[in-house]
Amino acid sequence: MCLIIEKEGVVPSFFVEYVDLTMAVITMYTDGSALGNPGPGGYGVVLISGPYRKELSCGYAHTTNNRMELMAVIVGLEALKNDGCEVTIYSDSKYVVDAVSKGWVFGWEKKGFKDKKNPDLWRRFLVVYRRHHVRFVWVKGHAEIPENERCDRLAVAASSSGNLIEDVGYRADAPNTLL
Repeated sequence: MCLIIEKEGVVPSFFVEYVDLTMAVITMYTDGSALGNPGPGGYGVVLISGPYRKELSCGYAHTTNNRMELMAVIVGLEALKNDGCEVTIYSDSKYVVDAVSKGWVFGWEKKGFKDKKNPDLWRRFLVVYRRHHVRFVWVKGHAEIPENERCDRLAVAASSSGNLIEDVGYRADAPNTLL
């Protein structure tokens, strides 16, 4: 089951279906979880723009932690309706932050993601990433950063819910999709 939680103030179209602000400045916190890794998993996202806030989460029946970390970023960026947003993403995933900040994902793309993990999600990420001006900031997990802790709670709750969906890109028998 995927959830959207709206908080604080009158909710503009930004929080009705998608974020709808031209050249908006967005702060995004993300986290992923997989119980057992692989196992049931989920992601949590908190989007903040000015006084407005939107929370997203979804749970999957069988996936990995890294897939959920990356899925959180993708879903958060996909929630932005207009192109060109200034987005700062706070994540405790070195896998995601380093892959982008150090440019690894762009090299993987040039090589067709040969022998790389989660190519389906990285391709999806690159499409939405290129629509915005994105900056990543790594934060230590479980370091009492309120929004990161909230994302963790959303991800764990989603992974523990009774309404888990299939992670169609995850295949346990395909080595390049694990992790």
